[in-house]
Amino acid sequence: MVIATGFFDGVHIGHREVIGQLVASAKARGEESMVVSFWPHPRTVLRKEARTLRLLSSLQEKRELLKALGVDHVEILPFTREFASLTMEEFLREYIIGEFGGTAVMIGYDNRMGSDCTDPSQLAETARRIGLEVLATPMVPSEGGWAVSSTKIRAAIEAGDMESASKMLGSPYTLLGVVVAGNRLGRTIGFPTANMQLYEPLKLVPANGVYLVMVETCGVRRYGMCNIGVRPTVSSGNARTIETNIFDFDDEIYGLDIKLTFLRRIREERTFGSLAALGIQLEQDKAECIRNI
Repeated sequence: MVIATGFFDGVHIGHREVIGQLVASAKARGEESMVVSFWPHPRTVLRKEARTLRLLSSLQEKRELLKALGVDHVEILPFTREFASLTMEEFLREYIIGEFGGTAVMIGYDNRMGSDCTDPSQLAETARRIGLEVLATPMVPSEGGWAVSSTKIRAAIEAGDMESASKMLGSPYTLLGVVVAGNRLGRTIGFPTANMQLYEPLKLVPANGVYLVMVETCGVRRYGMCNIGVRPTVSSGNARTIETNIFDFDDEIYGLDIKLTFLRRIREERTFGSLAALGIQLEQDKAECIRNI
């Protein structure tokens, strides 16, 4: 078994390079490939930025993305404080070799594991000493020449830069949830919306504003425009909502799954003097969305 380990949040293009080499190496050796990942995120357990951490992929999405890349087995280990206390050698011996039968381990340019691991070279040295073959993978640069990382992708999404996020992820960013009841004000100005409640509460939500999105629900795919924010024109609260006007679609979909794929940010969130003024702006937003389809 050839094994790669890591959290793989978002399964971005850097991760995909590792996974591609993992799958190819396993096939060349006549073995199977495995990704060993963790849940929940280590920062939430170790309380490092736990209050602000948001994820690029849910556990379900991560599994599906990894399997789609050809990985034979995806194993998820519960990340606990006790697990975090394992040394690098204990982890390799107990899990990689003992539980999963690993013969080789993939090591990325910033790969670390175990409570005492300080850098990938230390990890490689220990792995070889206990009988594992080490397969190294290089850094995957972006267009600017720096390494792609989940942190950089989160920053792009938090800024509403969905094009940059898509390039680093290798595909457009998505949100998955269920349609819940809203205040139905959009319908009064000709823009009925589907309000989304996320299935994964820690999934990162893009910056407030209006976006061109692809919407999947009821087995149908349609373009639409999504507004993320606190709706300052019609609400005095601070609760963020995710509401989408689906083009050429007006079915009743409360309680059903909805998936949003973010293609482009149209504008930032703004306050308007009246519902009529908001309606005029939404017409302009829709026209801009259609121009970008």
